[in-house]
Amino acid sequence: MATAFFSALFRRRPEVPANAFKFPYDHKTNPYRSKKAWPPDFSQLSQKHQFRLERRYRRRTKLKWARPTWNKGVQLAQWASILFVGVYGVLYLEVREGETVFHGVRRWYGRQMGDFREMREGGGKVEGDGGGAATQKG
Repeated sequence: MATAFFSALFRRRPEVPANAFKFPYDHKTNPYRSKKAWPPDFSQLSQKHQFRLERRYRRRTKLKWARPTWNKGVQLAQWASILFVGVYGVLYLEVREGETVFHGVRRWYGRQMGDFREMREGGGKVEGDGGGAATQKG
């Protein structure tokens, strides 16, 4: 893949075809001249007109550079990383020895995962905290 990239960099320029399209006008001979000079001279415009042009420019650039799919993906990645760090910090992270604020949650989670593992390995009844027996359909 890298060789294709580098060979494309140093490839000869393609030849111009004999029937290449030629534009009939250039900027000097164009009969369809613009009505207004662009960009306008802001020193000669009123404050109101300057504001209108700036607002129009802001709106157009906002529309041009909007990337809803990319923004949604970035936002989902941010929330996923926040959620991961939070769950990891609550359930697994050991900062120092001894009891932590989340020790009760960790014990409950450990019991749930232990019951789940027993169900998968044993394939039968498991006594839970709820008093009822959980069965696995197989």
